[in-house]
Amino acid sequence: MAPSVTQVSGTVTGDVEVRFTESGLTVARFRLTETPTRWDAATRQWCDGTPIRYVCTIWRDLARTASESLADGTAVLVKGRITEVKDGCIYLSVDDIGISLRQRIVYTEASLPSPIAAAPVTPPPAPPATAPSASQPRRPGSPPRWWEQSRSGGWNRTDTPSTADNGAPLRAVR
Repeated sequence: MAPSVTQVSGTVTGDVEVRFTESGLTVARFRLTETPTRWDAATRQWCDGTPIRYVCTIWRDLARTASESLADGTAVLVKGRITEVKDGCIYLSVDDIGISLRQRIVYTEASLPSPIAAAPVTPPPAPPATAPSASQPRRPGSPPRWWEQSRSGGWNRTDTPSTADNGAPLRAVR
């Protein structure tokens, strides 16, 4: 009978233990806890089920990279073969492992071009509201510059401007 292949989503509990065999192969072991959720129709909300405990064993290069990448509390996705069920734990021989993106951002060497990329993304501050200057082009539908200047000056002037926005003299319309 072939071993059962399973996929598990859970949280690493404790530190990863790394050892080496007499022939030099790297082997790592860590504990994983999966807490399934179920819908409770009486309370109309999701409830945590009974946690399922796993002991995961990883070999060779995967063991080396996992030992450098995993820490207590890391959410992971594991694919492996069930090798034993003993003392309320399921023992897995892990074929592949990945970090879950549900609660964190993960950077790889290729996707992290600089330390600045690791900074959280925040929106830029809103620029302060200022009156349009002569160097800024006028947007269609916006008031003329003399209007903004008179408005910001307190409307104390009783005379009208003598030139239009483009510098041409104003003519009276009859």
